[in-house]
Amino acid sequence: MADVTPGSAVKTVPAPKDQHLRDLADCIRFLSMDAVQLAKSGHPGAPMGMADIAVVLFKDFMKFDAAAPKWFDRDRFILSNGHASMLLYSLLYLLGYQDMSIEDLKTFRQAGSKTAGHPEYGHASGIETTTGPLGQGIANSVGFSLAEAIMSAKFGKDLVNHHTYVFLGDGCLQEGVSQEAISIAGHYKLGNLICFWDHNSITIDGDTSLSTSEDVIKRFQAENWHTLEIDGHDTDAIREAIKAAQAVTDRPTLIACKTIIGFGFPTKAGTHKAHSDAPGEEEIAGARKILNWTAPPFVIPEELLKAWREIGARGAKERAAWEARFKAAPAEFQRRINNELPADWRNAIAAARKEFIDSGKELATRAASGAVLNHLFDAIPEMLGGSADLTPSNNTKAKNQTEIHPGEFDGSYVHYGIREHGMAAALNGIALHGGLIPYGGTFMCFSDYCRPSIRLSALMEIRSIFVMTHDSIGLGEDGPTHQPVEHLAAMRAVPHLGVYRPGDPIETAECWEMVLEQPHRPAFLALSRQPMPLLRKEAGTENKSAKGAYVLLEAEGGERKMTLFATGSELHLAVEARTVLQAEGIPTAVVSMPSRLHFELQDAAYKKSVIGTNKARVAVEAAVELGWERYIGDYGRFVGMHGFGASGKIGDVYKKFGITTDAVVAAAKESLAEVG
Repeated sequence: MADVTPGSAVKTVPAPKDQHLRDLADCIRFLSMDAVQLAKSGHPGAPMGMADIAVVLFKDFMKFDAAAPKWFDRDRFILSNGHASMLLYSLLYLLGYQDMSIEDLKTFRQAGSKTAGHPEYGHASGIETTTGPLGQGIANSVGFSLAEAIMSAKFGKDLVNHHTYVFLGDGCLQEGVSQEAISIAGHYKLGNLICFWDHNSITIDGDTSLSTSEDVIKRFQAENWHTLEIDGHDTDAIREAIKAAQAVTDRPTLIACKTIIGFGFPTKAGTHKAHSDAPGEEEIAGARKILNWTAPPFVIPEELLKAWREIGARGAKERAAWEARFKAAPAEFQRRINNELPADWRNAIAAARKEFIDSGKELATRAASGAVLNHLFDAIPEMLGGSADLTPSNNTKAKNQTEIHPGEFDGSYVHYGIREHGMAAALNGIALHGGLIPYGGTFMCFSDYCRPSIRLSALMEIRSIFVMTHDSIGLGEDGPTHQPVEHLAAMRAVPHLGVYRPGDPIETAECWEMVLEQPHRPAFLALSRQPMPLLRKEAGTENKSAKGAYVLLEAEGGERKMTLFATGSELHLAVEARTVLQAEGIPTAVVSMPSRLHFELQDAAYKKSVIGTNKARVAVEAAVELGWERYIGDYGRFVGMHGFGASGKIGDVYKKFGITTDAVVAAAKESLAEVG
């Protein structure tokens, strides 16, 4: 093992067992420290400490081809400790990824650069997921490895047979989401998942003993993981550990790699000063002397760069053989990995609409969503459902879906357990892997528990689908702890996240249609517990929700004087209030707004036609007002929540907070009076 006394500088480095491998690793080390120094900020310590592991992994084990970064059957490499981003960027340059140049490394952490301070999906090839918030990468990796196992069970190992490799640090393992993730992975026996723990015993504040006494190895063993402990600078030990990990197919593996943070620094190696400080020219000069590196900043000796480029190209033959098999693959497999939906999938939406209209019954939108899924799953078999232990309440399991069990992946429904955050992060990994369309459910109040992963899905612009039921005080007796009040506003504040709150079964079907036709937008479906009347009974398949808002009922008997805005379970209150106002001679329109984001994407003329020119307006929603101001204006009124909820029967709770038809009518008259 590397001789490291936590918190003490390591002024010497262990001699390499293979000088060529050390030289390859030093390419990563010096690119990393040079980039951090030029940027005057960054995290050089982890890239320098993990460089030896990266060399062995990519040289001898990783299945990939730098010339074809989207090859579906490539191994996935996830940098969970995303602050170590220069390790990944250095690898991409050295391996020959065409969209990562030496100039990109020189613009590390600069505005507009693809080499951001933490890896961002979509900025450059080879960045498999956005990491930075610690723990997200290991949690994403559960989704990656689960998706591989499911696709392999469906289409065979000739087409799908790869590993997910993860680098993670002490910080990742201290974040709570990591526990949810390793528990899921161990339970489902994800033998294709191999993690390397950068066990350097250092965090920003200092030695990890400041904040934890955990036995990490025992923790992983308790969760059914295979564990190994090695010197993270011993290339022979690294190689043998990876071989041993690959041989274990019924459990994921953690390889605990004892490393020296800032390996090679003369005064900062092994200390927290190597974690996130720019090293300084003197420290870099000392590292050059210790590691016998004579090349100037950002220059890789020709023979070493050639060796790295050969590593980047060594998978070309295997990739070409796979592509030949792909040409003979089932059409469904080709369609799935090309991210194409079946040609006739919209027929499922039409069938669900017809079912709702034929029945004419009141239906909670969570139940309507379940009915839509019954049709969708048969039409789109790549849909992968799941729930955080609320399947009967979320209505997320279609009637023809089969459950996935530990080590048995020929199904389409996942029980994530009471792990909302881990589930959401896994959904992101599944979506990023490709070949499946993941959705997962929980109560909307618990979106707080998984908000970081939801936010990252929006940042990455991927189709993760979050089915959030029990979306208001309509939850009733469970009381304010389970009644979301501010959550709609919080989720609508996330850029690029599609938040959908349908007001009846037809709108529910339309929202699902909107979700599925957008492969680059995550979805947050807010669905009711309580039944709602069928407000839309017209024939046809026009998706009126597609523009985010529309006039459900236009004013009658003259020019519009009042506009009532509503969503979800309060839409029928607006409809009932309109009936009262119309009877009193007040021409009133009802606007349904199932998706504020989609409405904001429309042109000014359409928005004006929906909102109207009249100034008397009321919005009704069992949530906080935040955001409605832009629609109701200076003379408008809001009927909704001005505090937390309460326990009791659903109707009683609505009355307690004044969210009733009478309250909407009264608010409308107040607005009219103020307008004059």
